[in-house]
Amino acid sequence: MIQASDLSVCALFDGVAVDLVERVATRAADVRLQPGEWLVREGDAPYFWIVLEGQIETLQTVGGLEQQLSYFEPGEFVGEVPLMLGATAFVGMRALMPARVARIEPVDFHALISASPEASATLARTLSRRVQFLSEHTAANAVAATIVGNRFESACHDIRDFLARNQVVFEWLDPADPSDSRCIPERARALGSGPVVLLRDDTMLVAPSKRELAERLGLQTRPSPGIYDVVIVGGGPAGLAAGVYGGSEGLRTIMIEREAPGGQAGTSSRIENYLGFPGGVSGGDLANRALTQAKRFGAEVLVTRSVESAERRSDGFTIRLDGGDTIETRTIVVATGVAWRRLDTAGADDLVGRGVYYGAARTEALRTRGKDVFVIGGGNSAGQGAMYFANYARSVTILIRGESLAKTMSHYLIEQLASKSNVAVESRTVVAKVSGRDHLETVTTRRVDTGVETIRAADALFVFIGADTETTWLPDALERDARGFIRTGRDIETWTEARPPFALETSVPGIFAAGDVRAASVKRVASSVGEGSMAIAYIHEYLALSTQATLAR
Repeated sequence: MIQASDLSVCALFDGVAVDLVERVATRAADVRLQPGEWLVREGDAPYFWIVLEGQIETLQTVGGLEQQLSYFEPGEFVGEVPLMLGATAFVGMRALMPARVARIEPVDFHALISASPEASATLARTLSRRVQFLSEHTAANAVAATIVGNRFESACHDIRDFLARNQVVFEWLDPADPSDSRCIPERARALGSGPVVLLRDDTMLVAPSKRELAERLGLQTRPSPGIYDVVIVGGGPAGLAAGVYGGSEGLRTIMIEREAPGGQAGTSSRIENYLGFPGGVSGGDLANRALTQAKRFGAEVLVTRSVESAERRSDGFTIRLDGGDTIETRTIVVATGVAWRRLDTAGADDLVGRGVYYGAARTEALRTRGKDVFVIGGGNSAGQGAMYFANYARSVTILIRGESLAKTMSHYLIEQLASKSNVAVESRTVVAKVSGRDHLETVTTRRVDTGVETIRAADALFVFIGADTETTWLPDALERDARGFIRTGRDIETWTEARPPFALETSVPGIFAAGDVRAASVKRVASSVGEGSMAIAYIHEYLALSTQATLAR
């Protein structure tokens, strides 16, 4: 229990009335930590902390890497910055040795500085100094990579998109832009063709593969030795939820993602109907929060790896990755989601990454400033993308084959689009052709009712025309519907076990499916998150039954 005498070691309480110090002490929590134990993590609710014994280090994740900022000893305080600014915790704090810390609630912190001019003056002096330190540190370390490459170079677009979706902060310099060209280092100009990536340690990579880039940036690309309890294939909302719950419930968990955590939802500019975010949340931010949670609970995350096959063995499965690595696991969660369907239009394939983009491609937003943008599709993703690009582009034209958006898009999005003066919706219209030499220059639209075609100037075309799934890597015995989506639970037609299948279990016992890849799924972020967490609950039951069966033999 915290006593007023414990707080006297802190200079903050010099000159503060005794009764006020006693009130703060009686309401403070007495927190004791072992070496390496976390006191708070970035993004947690803010508190005011006074170190009474031991040492506490502060850490911040910058550019995907965890860095120590400073450490605090007995008598020092920390936590006033987010409390004064009304924000969540800016830094994580962890014990360097056995430690004891007083945790003061926000209401008691504000009562202290309101009632005591002395404490308020001390906090004011430290607040400005610490805000300046955090600002300088973040500015100096935020950029993990600098990309030098032409806007209309597809390889450059792929690298930018990969880094953005993996939450790696980067700077992009386009040699064709005079303002950017002046900032390009001479050594980067002298290198060969293809995009150049300059890393924080001064390493320069010419046209690197995504895996090489991931490894250089410290992202995990190889599994650890040993048998996993669950392998999650796919890092969209369902996979991330399974990773969070698998790790938090003590299962040895690994998630495999071909591109970047977040999946298709991670490209959404804003999801406004997701529970708990009344102001909306971007798909990237939601994915980053979930990824941080999963890693906090010990789940491993592999990026730039694809699964080539999954083979049944007596006590589980063998997962084979591209590149030859294998993973042994007791269960599998298939959460591969769906991929945007390709645009079957003349000229489209030749201009991918050079004006034609699948999904929101938010890294292209600034380059659409003052330009004419077309969006194909009438679903929520198309609407969210159109709203986002409307903040930059001169005009955004949504092209849909149907009569209206009412059947395919949420009402709130339709209303928002109607409020944008630079957004137009053209129904009964498709793209017949896209053209351009080294980048997109025109789109030819066709009215489906009259067949009339019109050639129109275009600077960017974003495609949201439905989605397909890829499940051919799974065992042949695993049931799918005609489109390749996985049947689960009561929809399974052939089941060989004595027990009934779990609700999210496939026709191969021990393999579960969650999210958009599952046949008859709702195709919403919230439902995918729910299914990912439910899959882990069923896996616990499955593993318990497997253990009982082994003991009974």
